[in-house]
Amino acid sequence: MSGTTPDDVLTGRVLEWHCEEGWGVLAAEALEERVWAHFSVVEADGFRELIPGRSVTFTAERAEQDGYRWRAVCVRPEGSRALHPLLRTVLAPRS
Repeated sequence: MSGTTPDDVLTGRVLEWHCEEGWGVLAAEALEERVWAHFSVVEADGFRELIPGRSVTFTAERAEQDGYRWRAVCVRPEGSRALHPLLRTVLAPRS
């Protein structure tokens, strides 16, 4: 069982993305199980989609969703300028 909490920011990659349905699956080394993600939690300008194989930073919560035990709360694709407030706080440089 993972010690991951909803406040943990994870780094992983997109395993699959169903553009027509607006959801996909993420993976992170720090989390044994796969994470379900919906387009509405993707922090990006314009059309929100993820590209399989692309690196992402995300937060997740324990929740049953379409057979997955984890659901993404916020997903930031590598290179995205948009940044969710939680990710902004956690990733901010420390002085």
